[in-house]
Amino acid sequence: MEKEILSFFISFMVQSIVMATKKKMTMLCLGDSYTIGEAVPATQNFPNQLNGFLELKGLTFAPPQIIAKTGWTTDELMVAIAETSTKRKYDVVTLLIGVNNQYRSRTIENYLEEFNRLLQIAWKFADKNPKRVFVVSIPDWGVTPFAKQDKRTTRKISAEIDFFNAVNKSLSKSAGVNYLDITAHSRKAKLDNRLLAEDGLHPSGLMYKNWAKRLAMAISMELATTQ
Repeated sequence: MEKEILSFFISFMVQSIVMATKKKMTMLCLGDSYTIGEAVPATQNFPNQLNGFLELKGLTFAPPQIIAKTGWTTDELMVAIAETSTKRKYDVVTLLIGVNNQYRSRTIENYLEEFNRLLQIAWKFADKNPKRVFVVSIPDWGVTPFAKQDKRTTRKISAEIDFFNAVNKSLSKSAGVNYLDITAHSRKAKLDNRLLAEDGLHPSGLMYKNWAKRLAMAISMELATTQ
């Protein structure tokens, strides 16, 4: 009996050590205020909530590396990526960018060109595996109280957001990467102020929770089929 107990204890300890030393997967999140989580605690942004939901699915990730800043357009994100000089490869790469292109009235042609370049960058970070890249659509800030200060109507803002999303969706499909449409959910903020942060513009942790849950499902399914 003592030998059996000792054998079980050794086996348990070995398994514990293996689990403890198991290499964690890595994630890179590229974007703007919607990725960094403007106006909410860092723990509530979608990359960090995503990490938690992936953990519940048995997928252990290191803390996500985030290259994002409030106000960034596609070209500013590319400059920031270049300045990091990182050549690491990641198990998962997310990309959400374009709202500031639309806000600043940048042309759709400019967005198409630069978003396509960012897709190529994300693809390289994902070790040239398009199935490890996850593009997130642009939320519709036109439904927020902040939009009332803008000279454009809510309808016009929403139409422009749809136009930009049509571009990033088409390019994502052509590149063979994953695409998550969260725009419809973001529009629920028009009737549910719990989905907005206190600044009346950016998503709350509750909205990010929805994005994170859906991304976790997509990522876990993708990893299950490609590992």
